[in-house]
Amino acid sequence: MITTLARMLGIQPSNRMPVRSAPSLKTLLAIRQALLACIVDCDTTASERLRHKIGHTQTPQELWMLRNDAYQLIAQRHNQTVAAERINELIEHFEGWVDPKQLVRIG
Repeated sequence: MITTLARMLGIQPSNRMPVRSAPSLKTLLAIRQALLACIVDCDTTASERLRHKIGHTQTPQELWMLRNDAYQLIAQRHNQTVAAERINELIEHFEGWVDPKQLVRIG
């Protein structure tokens, strides 16, 4: 109804993320694998917990929320620069699944 009213009034609808169907199992698996690859050389108890969380997520949005945990692990193992590079490389996997406003690169 709001979209119809906006058209009638000549107002551009908001630039919300387009409605998308649920991701396929293959898509979700690809995103999980990309996130797991970021922490492949992290071998702490915290990294094992994160791997478990990654394996049990149901949506790309849930996986996106785990990126901060991954950043922390990578920064502890290496440094913040390496962590930022790895997390920024993940953005392409989340495009179209997470609100574009959230897909901000770490500087």
